[in-house]
Amino acid sequence: MNAPATGIRLPWHVVPEQIRQAVETRLGGHVADAVTQTGGFSPGAAVRLTLADGRRAFAKAVGPEPNPFSADIYRAEARIAAALPAGVPAPRLLASFDSGGWVALLFEDVEGHPPADPWRADELERVLDALGRLAVALSPSPILVPSAEQQFDEQFRGWRRLVAARETGADDLAGLDPWAVRHLDALADLESRWPAAIKGDSLVHGDIRADNLLLTADEVMVVDWPWAFVGAAWFDVLQMLPSVRMQGGPPSEELFVAHPVGRGADPVAVTTVLAALTGYFVQASRQPDPPGLPTLRAFQGAQGGAALEWLRVRTGWA
Repeated sequence: MNAPATGIRLPWHVVPEQIRQAVETRLGGHVADAVTQTGGFSPGAAVRLTLADGRRAFAKAVGPEPNPFSADIYRAEARIAAALPAGVPAPRLLASFDSGGWVALLFEDVEGHPPADPWRADELERVLDALGRLAVALSPSPILVPSAEQQFDEQFRGWRRLVAARETGADDLAGLDPWAVRHLDALADLESRWPAAIKGDSLVHGDIRADNLLLTADEVMVVDWPWAFVGAAWFDVLQMLPSVRMQGGPPSEELFVAHPVGRGADPVAVTTVLAALTGYFVQASRQPDPPGLPTLRAFQGAQGGAALEWLRVRTGWA
């Protein structure tokens, strides 16, 4: 099952005038054209701006409605983007500001395109090679970011939440994969060990997907860094592969064990973290739509299906 990584973007003209004026002030020119970019799930504005003098920039802006958590995510992204070393293949942050509950980020504009959907073999090879180089370059982490446990403790409790919901009757597990139903208690136990399994000293992006990548003529640019953490260097490859599989790519295990960071990873740790990631996708997909994010649950469900396919292979459980 494939699901598009697109949400409902806010048109630039709907962004409050004071925010648009503040953007122009920081860019030093009048916005002559604003083209909305559709990839990603944020309910805010994401636009490529062309100024009257021909200069370009990429702008993101979000307010307190409809999703009250989005502004804090943008604030985290601003902090991390400002700290990234110059050698990291990510768009350079030009400016960011808070005003009246709104948060805006201004980046250099990148001439590139996301990977094709379904994935093309050559583009997938480029991305996997780039993630391998990034894992080396960002070990140890050059900046201060949260630990994996600080970043994902609330998310990586999916199987345990499903066990609790089964016990209370809050979730009858209808529609849950039969293999997952049979092994639910064992999956919850395996998931609980993820904090130790993911330990490491690398700077990890934490949310690699096709819609967070831009392919330029000679580079793979990685965008949207709010979930960055310090942990195992192999996590970015592991976390990306279910979405690759969902979008027409090869089996996840085949790609992971062939990748340099995958080959060098502790197999027990990888399976443990994969269990936690899978539980997050599966349990989250069974929840109501978050405010302003009507397409997120379907995307999580599709990723969960691909991750579950991989987890069955790695556990070997019948």
